[in-house]
Amino acid sequence: MKTRVLGRTGATISEIGFGAWQIGGAWGDVSEDDGKRALHTALDRGVTFVDTADVYGDGRSEKIIAAVLKERGGQKPFVATKAGRRLNPHVADGYTAGNIEAFIDRSLKNLGVETLDLVQLHCPPTDVYYRPDVFEALDRLVAKGKMRRYGASVEKVEEALKAIEYPGVATVQIIYNIFRQRPQELFFAEARRKNVGVIVRVPLASGLLTGKIGKDTVFAADDHRNFNRHGEAFDVGETFAGVPFEVALEAVEELRALVPANVPMAQFALRWILEQPAVSVVIPGARNEAQAQSNAAASALPALDDATMAAIAALYERLIKVHVHHKW
Repeated sequence: MKTRVLGRTGATISEIGFGAWQIGGAWGDVSEDDGKRALHTALDRGVTFVDTADVYGDGRSEKIIAAVLKERGGQKPFVATKAGRRLNPHVADGYTAGNIEAFIDRSLKNLGVETLDLVQLHCPPTDVYYRPDVFEALDRLVAKGKMRRYGASVEKVEEALKAIEYPGVATVQIIYNIFRQRPQELFFAEARRKNVGVIVRVPLASGLLTGKIGKDTVFAADDHRNFNRHGEAFDVGETFAGVPFEVALEAVEELRALVPANVPMAQFALRWILEQPAVSVVIPGARNEAQAQSNAAASALPALDDATMAAIAALYERLIKVHVHHKW
């Protein structure tokens, strides 16, 4: 497992992390035992960065992580969580110092630690990025020792660019994959210039870029790929990267010709992301041991050649860009 530095946090972490949304909820039936085994497998394969949130299973994901780390003992991985989405309604005015601290106190309890490694604002309304008092409140919580550093998980490139204007924002989590290429145009350069860590989520476009989903695939009622297909529950860009399902399937079929023999498409898609030096870590999820093992193995793949990178860029321009580029 290769490592990278998480921006100015200075933390050296695995370039493939573990996204813990799937072991929390909203991905169909993933048992607690399966979630634990998936995380154990990832850690056994050299993963040292775990990303979760307080709303993943209403704390279930954080508690599973805490249980696994207690079972293992020894040196712990870097664990990042998120706060803000427990607000109901989820509005900018809810991002008060008191609410944020209460969320963080709950995550401290769920994760069983005295200090959180990293707290990220969890895709807050855009207006939050224009409220310095929110970031001042986060600075005070760092000073109180409740977290070591903070960042923001964003929906839009514009939000990412605004977030890194605040000197305390050490990391930005953003969607970036073969179907969502806009971050590489400006944001990555700015993040490198300011030494901000970049955490890439939704790297496989909710499973589309595994090549294992077809038009007849049936998703469980409690799987967001069923209930959020059109943005009914949260931002549609979080489900299938916002690409219309039939369009995405067409693009996946064309992509197959570019994937080397004996390389899973999921690993190929992760390797494409790692071609960007601005990326600190990519956080695919895993429902089971096999997926966790495959994700970790992507770190060992060789770099993609220029012809392959150009072909992927052309595919995006021709089929995908019109559907997503201007939205996020």
